[in-house]
Amino acid sequence: MEDQLDLISSEIYQKSYVIIDNFIDEDFRKALLAEQIALVQLGKFRPAAVGKGGQKQVRTEIRSDEVFWMDSAELTPLQSVYWNKIEEIRKVLNQRCFLGLRSFEGHFARYPVGSNYKRHLDQFHTVPHRVVSVILYLNESWSENDEGMLRMYIPKEDGTELIEDVLPLGGRLVVFLSGEIPHEVLPTKKERISITGWLRNID
Repeated sequence: MEDQLDLISSEIYQKSYVIIDNFIDEDFRKALLAEQIALVQLGKFRPAAVGKGGQKQVRTEIRSDEVFWMDSAELTPLQSVYWNKIEEIRKVLNQRCFLGLRSFEGHFARYPVGSNYKRHLDQFHTVPHRVVSVILYLNESWSENDEGMLRMYIPKEDGTELIEDVLPLGGRLVVFLSGEIPHEVLPTKKERISITGWLRNID
């Protein structure tokens, strides 16, 4: 974990994003995936919305995934283990990158076959509390033929963008600065599962 934390903090400081494979072991990934499947079967997922506050609405032409928000006061044992891992990331980013991160919010995200999420920034202009985006993929297996990549548009100094497509491989963690890297989820040919969350500068 220490090596992973070192890599996260150095890459976020130098280039605003980092991709880490095998962030969690296979047993933990499978357990989290099984919990997600059980929540789906219980009907706990809801269509994801866009916007904030009174502007929040379901817009399937923008995003067509489904989410289950985790309650930090009522976490399951598995969710608590993951929360603790994110807490370690929060602490190291504060120590080394001085980001003033104070809390985490997150949800399970499920992309059914054919769903996607158009290009966007995770940080709202009116409520800029999301500072660092954190995505952990839980998929059992994935190939390029399954598509559904995370496409990140990395700003370059000359004003152009570098496009980086990230396969949602199980156990892979993606961390990036919420207000700096536009991104989208390309249409998926297979059900796509993750835990998506944000480190914030508010409690």
